Amino acid sequence: MANLGCGCPGSMVRVIEREETNSAAAVGQAPSELRQWPVQLHLVPPTAPYFRNADLLVSADCVAFAMGSFHRDLLKGKAVAIACPKLDETGAYVDKLATIFREGEVKSITVAIMEVPCCRGLDIMVKQALAQSGRDIPLETVIVGIDGERRN
Repeated sequence: MANLGCGCPGSMVRVIEREETNSAAAVGQAPSELRQWPVQLHLVPPTAPYFRNADLLVSADCVAFAMGSFHRDLLKGKAVAIACPKLDETGAYVDKLATIFREGEVKSITVAIMEVPCCRGLDIMVKQALAQSGRDIPLETVIVGIDGERRN
């Protein structure tokens, strides 16, 4: 397991293997679709193995809390990086995302943002990073309302 420079054991890169099962659904629990750790864009190593040939979800932090079906509808089968364009120090995010796109040979990108104006910054950063990466990767932007409903 790779350890990040901060030395925190909670920052160790982990791939989470999930078996397809309906047992959780049978008892009324929604299963987690998370396949990796860490998830925060600030913490993910750009060459982490979970980005290799992945469908990537770049999500604003609030989306998972607003959208009750986040795991099922957006996260399932994807690697993920979360960020907040308003509160995070985003200076290095474009370069980091460009490296992820290029080195990981990412197959597709989904950007999930909230409908609030400050969230547009994440979509802009991803588009800048994609241009910088020199790769032609399919990109979809999903906008989620404050009420948790998908707007597009």
